[in-house]
Amino acid sequence: MTPASQKADRRQKRRRAERRGHWSEYLAAAYLLLKGYRILALRYKTKVGEIDLIVRKRDLVAFVEVKARREERLAIDAVGFETQNRIRSASDQWLSRRRDAHLLTLRYDVVAALPGRFPKHFQDAF
Repeated sequence: MTPASQKADRRQKRRRAERRGHWSEYLAAAYLLLKGYRILALRYKTKVGEIDLIVRKRDLVAFVEVKARREERLAIDAVGFETQNRIRSASDQWLSRRRDAHLLTLRYDVVAALPGRFPKHFQDAF
């Protein structure tokens, strides 16, 4: 394999992974809608990072990281310390723009998008 074809192969794999990730986020959003949550933001971007989903149910706001993995444990383990800090920092920025922030209860969740199965929602994961 030539270096140029290796680079093209890596780009193609990256694009496939991004598509799978976006599909997993939409699937997780639909699943959370069925559970009674309202979607406030999908792929909320800040300078410090991105939050996959921000959802609300009554006065609870959950910042959700979505991971597409073969097993639940792999999805949970994929949300490491750095990822948690990035999500917390981004959530602080989101909250700073909300007038009602002081009235909200906050939670950080993980949704595991598993092949051929319904997503698994881990509440208060970190």
